[in-house]
Amino acid sequence: MISIRHLRKEYPNVTPLKDVSAEIGQGEVISIIGPSGTGKSTLLRCLNLLETPTSGEIFIDGQAITDPKCKVHLLRRKMGMVFQSFNLFNHMNIIENIMTGPVSLLGHSRQDACDRGMELLQMVGLRDKALAFPDELSGGQKQRAAIARTLAMDPEIVLFDEPTSALDPTMVGEVLSVIRNLARQGLTMMIVTHEMKFARDVSTRVFYMDQGEIYEDGTPEQIFDNPRRERTRQFIQRLKVFETVIDSHGYDFIGINSQIEQFGRKHEMGQKTICRMQSIFEELCIQALLPRMEKEFQIHTMVEYNEENNDTRISIRYTGPAFDPLAEGDDLSILLVKGLCEEISYGKAHTQPFTNELTMKLRLE
Repeated sequence: MISIRHLRKEYPNVTPLKDVSAEIGQGEVISIIGPSGTGKSTLLRCLNLLETPTSGEIFIDGQAITDPKCKVHLLRRKMGMVFQSFNLFNHMNIIENIMTGPVSLLGHSRQDACDRGMELLQMVGLRDKALAFPDELSGGQKQRAAIARTLAMDPEIVLFDEPTSALDPTMVGEVLSVIRNLARQGLTMMIVTHEMKFARDVSTRVFYMDQGEIYEDGTPEQIFDNPRRERTRQFIQRLKVFETVIDSHGYDFIGINSQIEQFGRKHEMGQKTICRMQSIFEELCIQALLPRMEKEFQIHTMVEYNEENNDTRISIRYTGPAFDPLAEGDDLSILLVKGLCEEISYGKAHTQPFTNELTMKLRLE
């Protein structure tokens, strides 16, 4: 139903979409997740040309809406959009908001549009609010009315741009319930959301967006239980991440040590944990690895901290010939590191240009 090919969107100071490609079939429910500023909403706005793509192609039912000859207004009728800010007409009551599109754009009679509007208000639980004005409704009620207004145009595709982000937490559930019901009806939907449990429950597929692309695409089970890529895993597990790279023998050890301490304090990690991270960095990177590095090398250290359970894991990846410091390194340094870790292992790195990897789980305080 939707084909996206090498979509790119540039603004003067930022490029939120660098290269996005995807195929979306009829009846699929796609949740789009990812950090703020990674192009999720921009992608939706490009799909119905509220934003004009810089380059790339978008096909709806085989028709290229990015073709200048395309009659965009006709294709837009197939695609409804629900915004985070509702966008209801405040000078009209709710049933008038819903009737306006079908009467003025689809040529329906006012009576038919009213009858259909009342059916939709019944479906979203707002039939008794038909004559109310938007200012008389709660945020959750406004968003449900906005969904009813979108459905009144009988779209084949509905785009939801963070439909709960402007709502009080107590109102989120009522809107998500309506969207769940629509998903059961087989409507094709794309939903930008920060509600992870909802995305898992309602979706047939999940797009994780990062770095200006669909970084990972998979079933909810794959994305949430077994993500294949590192940034996806970090986002799903809500990990706080610190990274640093040593690529010269004259690197600033004191500066990196200070950065580790700042990272720990920022995330309210205990002082013992901060000291353990610094000790592991010193004993492994400085004492065990650095003396073996040749002229050109990289040692990449990454700390991942889970605030929910205080789980702290460290990985150290490095270039060069295979070298297992746990078996071949300085006995005293390795003994100190093992005493600070609950788990520690060596293996082959799977991320270029690194060839070796140490992974550790710190002991809890």
